[in-house]
Amino acid sequence: MNEIYFNADAGYLEGIVRGYRDGLISGAQYLNLTQCETMDDLKLQLATTDYSTFLQNEPSPMSTSTLSARCTDALVGEFQYLQQNAAEPISKFLDYITYGYMIDNVILLITGTLHERDTHDLLEKCHPLGFFDSMPALCVATTVQELYGTVLVDSPLAAYFRECLSAEDLNELNIEIIRNTLHKAYLEDFYAYCMQLGDPTSSVMGEILRFEADRRTVNITINSFGTELSKDDRAKLYPRLGNMYPEAQMRLARVDDMDQVKAVLEQYSEYKSMVVGVNLNASSGGAGGNELSLEDRFFIKEVQFNKDSFEQQFHYGVFYAWLRLKEQEIRNVVWIAECISQQQKDKINNYTPIY
Repeated sequence: MNEIYFNADAGYLEGIVRGYRDGLISGAQYLNLTQCETMDDLKLQLATTDYSTFLQNEPSPMSTSTLSARCTDALVGEFQYLQQNAAEPISKFLDYITYGYMIDNVILLITGTLHERDTHDLLEKCHPLGFFDSMPALCVATTVQELYGTVLVDSPLAAYFRECLSAEDLNELNIEIIRNTLHKAYLEDFYAYCMQLGDPTSSVMGEILRFEADRRTVNITINSFGTELSKDDRAKLYPRLGNMYPEAQMRLARVDDMDQVKAVLEQYSEYKSMVVGVNLNASSGGAGGNELSLEDRFFIKEVQFNKDSFEQQFHYGVFYAWLRLKEQEIRNVVWIAECISQQQKDKINNYTPIY
């Protein structure tokens, strides 16, 4: 990618997003947050961060769900500013980032339709970055067949639904299988698009997306244990990319327990260190005492990839990396808030540090 043209198309926005990165909560600020005794103390400490304007009008006591919502509002506002000031080709790259959120929103509406819930109420629970123009029209659908037709006609996700699913599948398949099928198609498409952009975007985003594909492969494997999902169907949900594609994926498709998953990961230098001393039975967030779960290790690895992307210039990866770092920061703040509200201060340091 020519650096001169990059600056003409995205130089201003790259400067903005690097400024966003500098506004992430620092290690010293995290230390102050973990010393808080009440939610009011936490709110006071967050007044020194980029979340201050979004929290200042919230009445006390503030709930953790409200905190999460306001922090998400801050993220959405910053990302939408990037979108509003973007032109091709950076605008298309930013649109690709939102497709993952769109998939989760559509899945939420499909679930509501299957269970005959009022889908208008579900709109409030949809992620703001996953909204698209015709999304309110999905709420008019009373059957999954009508919803499927609307998505095919008026949604940016039409290609993924058309290639992977039929209207009958929405009725017959487990909702998580549908979700993973769509995310697989999206990840493969996003990866192919990034490869077309050329270096350094293709190398930076390629590394990040291959890691994401590997993480999805491991998570699909683990979550399929104890379910009716066959091993052949499990393999069909794996993204066709990543450092584990295809050899490790073939092996993971046949494993039956966590120890066998660990044995496969140990064969890869990228992931061998992640499984050393890991508590395979712990859940994310340190629920297994102070021991890190495999999911926690993946979060730490993801943070490092995203931080590394800022070491290079003239590429679009910084936009994706900043969004992922910001999401991790929100998870950290909400974790600390939950520990404070539930008087679980012994676990308050079990967040994933960023800077």
